[in-house]
Amino acid sequence: MPKSRDVELRLQKTEQQLRLFQKISRFMVREMSLQEVLQGVVSLMVEFTVCDSCLVYLLDGEDLVLCASNTPHPSTIGKLRMKWSEGLTGWVAREHRMIAIAREAYKDPRFKAFRELEEDTFEAFLSAPIIARNRVVGVINIQHRAPHQHTGGEMEVLTTVGEQIGCVLVLARMEPTAVETANHVELVLSSGPISMKQ
Repeated sequence: MPKSRDVELRLQKTEQQLRLFQKISRFMVREMSLQEVLQGVVSLMVEFTVCDSCLVYLLDGEDLVLCASNTPHPSTIGKLRMKWSEGLTGWVAREHRMIAIAREAYKDPRFKAFRELEEDTFEAFLSAPIIARNRVVGVINIQHRAPHQHTGGEMEVLTTVGEQIGCVLVLARMEPTAVETANHVELVLSSGPISMKQ
């Protein structure tokens, strides 16, 4: 491939990443329900990565709960739970690390199957923690039916999206009036590290 074509393709991919991050950032400034935001992020990730499945799990005590999916899982959204200690998703949450498996993810010894999820038969698995205030609060998974070699760009994007979702979750806990009445100058100029109520 000519060098100019290679540069052109990399530039195009970078522009796509930027558009993805911009769209997710816009969710943060709109008045949307948290469920709408998560579903929006899932749809954008499916479009960007051309994956077959995108699932978002959020932490509830010691459990990870399925909160958003690109495929219809009405009986499992908010109900499907796994322990922090279970499966590839639990490993990502516990270790605070991404995992990328190109083929036969279901053969990984850490894998845990759920009969309710057809995604458990998919080959490729990419997962990153959702981070808020340096704490893992969930996990985002991308899956492909067929084997798929994940690129460095895909991994970088998923990590960044996990951080953006974490910011959305922190913002969702704030009352709209708190944003309107806050003395932002005082907040910036006050001493000490930033603290947010959990």
